[in-house]
Amino acid sequence: MDAFSVTPEQLRDSLGLELWRIPIVIITAIVIYLACLLLLRLFGARVLSGLTGFDVVVGIMFGSVAGRVIVGDPPTLTAGIIGLATLLTCEAIFGQIRSNINIHKVLHVQPTVVLAHGKPQPDLMRKTHVTHDDIMSSLRRAGISDPAQARCIVLEPSGSLSVLRRGTPLDPQVLENVLGAERVLSQDSPDLD
Repeated sequence: MDAFSVTPEQLRDSLGLELWRIPIVIITAIVIYLACLLLLRLFGARVLSGLTGFDVVVGIMFGSVAGRVIVGDPPTLTAGIIGLATLLTCEAIFGQIRSNINIHKVLHVQPTVVLAHGKPQPDLMRKTHVTHDDIMSSLRRAGISDPAQARCIVLEPSGSLSVLRRGTPLDPQVLENVLGAERVLSQDSPDLD
């Protein structure tokens, strides 16, 4: 017998899934999806960007645990396909729900000013889990050698940091719906163009 041959019983066991397990796989995938949304909401958008080696390992472990929980024991190809289809369906449904502005505010992290007029905003940094090192790194990536050259840094919902330079015109609409925008747009600011 060839080492790569598969018996009909092995094929059935690998592809097969008892009917009673199908709703369990679907419900588990939905619960894991919602748990991931909740955890990302609790730990902030910074979890999603600037991955270090440690973050990659944790991400792999996170996916491994979630995948194992979804497909159950023993894992089968059919359970995996049903689990993936359920996760993609959840994402499509939540994508439609997120298009509603009121629900969008609940489900998504609001963009937040973490540096205004060269000065870190400690209260907003704590709230968003942004560190001083994160700010300095974003300034370096933007080619800024002095924090005073930055009008503001905004933590985006994706977890990335956007740097707006001083000395360039700023349309207030750019900071619309950004938490802390008033700190940048304040009338007493010498930086308004």
